[in-house]
Amino acid sequence: MEFHARPILPAGFRCASRNCGLKPVARDLSVFVSSVPAAAAGVFTRNRFPGAPIVVGRELLENGRLQAIVVNSKLSNVATGETGILNARRMGIAASAELGLRADDVLMSSTGVIGRQLAIEMIEEGLRGIGNELVDDPLVGAEGIMTTDTRPKAISASVGGATITWVGKGSGMIEPNMATMLAYIFTDARLDAAALDSALRSAVEDSFNMLSIDSDTSTSDTCVVLANGLAGEVDEGAFRRVLEAGCIRMAEMMARDGEGATKLLRAAVQGAADRDQARKAAKSIINSPLVKTMAFGADPNVGRVLMAVGKCFDVQQDPAMTAVWINDVAVFAECRKLDYDESVLRRELSGDPVEIRVDLGIGNGSATGFGCDLTHGYIDENAAYFSS
Repeated sequence: MEFHARPILPAGFRCASRNCGLKPVARDLSVFVSSVPAAAAGVFTRNRFPGAPIVVGRELLENGRLQAIVVNSKLSNVATGETGILNARRMGIAASAELGLRADDVLMSSTGVIGRQLAIEMIEEGLRGIGNELVDDPLVGAEGIMTTDTRPKAISASVGGATITWVGKGSGMIEPNMATMLAYIFTDARLDAAALDSALRSAVEDSFNMLSIDSDTSTSDTCVVLANGLAGEVDEGAFRRVLEAGCIRMAEMMARDGEGATKLLRAAVQGAADRDQARKAAKSIINSPLVKTMAFGADPNVGRVLMAVGKCFDVQQDPAMTAVWINDVAVFAECRKLDYDESVLRRELSGDPVEIRVDLGIGNGSATGFGCDLTHGYIDENAAYFSS
């Protein structure tokens, strides 16, 4: 799968970002807009304490149509009661007024500190005239949605005569269960809302839903796709394949940029009784603090991998049938640790990514999980994170 050397936005899509004062200097407000109404679909967090933008966003997407997205960082508008709902709606109304759109065609998102009311007046003021600053560089929009991210995240690829662009953020409080932290997908392919919904849910299942940085499911997880149709129809099968490939790439980018992370941790499980059991085992590997610190310390400790898989009590497995590879080096088979040059493997593990492969030898189920190492930086960053 080839992605563009520098990401672009599809025909008809533009974006802008600004500092509206939520952060001292960095950009904290972004808009993404299509020149025409677009078919839309989305998936949101399943956390039982969803943010106000999630509540309103679910309502808006019932129509299967959007034309713009407005996003602020620094404040998440979570645990803010009825005032938070009203502020989310005000944010959408303000963006629609500046962009000349229907309020019901503008989705709002917020990410950042939980429990503080949105500084809605600052956002409304920050949106004034933003329609005059729209550009076709998705990295500009990506800058305004960052929280603890170290870099903006945007990629794009072609499918037939159309383009798909992914813009995302997320580096902590990530183990999605239906979406990811924030991921916005734009395309000029022509698909209806039902086809988009089906394609998105399938793509998310093997990408963002297999991503975990710290096993915490955010209250703000959002993944939305807009298709404005300006490039015409494309082969739906090809579209779905490219969509999933881009979602996987974005999930890996988020994992690599996990809070304090130094490398991607990829865990592939095969030979499981079914796909669900493979998913559980892969998630257990990438969520294990002992495996994550093993990756950080470049220590090829197969015992930690076996522990992470073996504690999945509802995953069918037989030690005699199980085999393990770390960075393509066979380290376990037939109930015993294999002989290998630990010094060579340690050098391999000092690089990026760290790849663990487990064959359970039971059936045909397979899945891949995406995570990162666990470092001192994660503790330092989260111990100092502003939360009041």
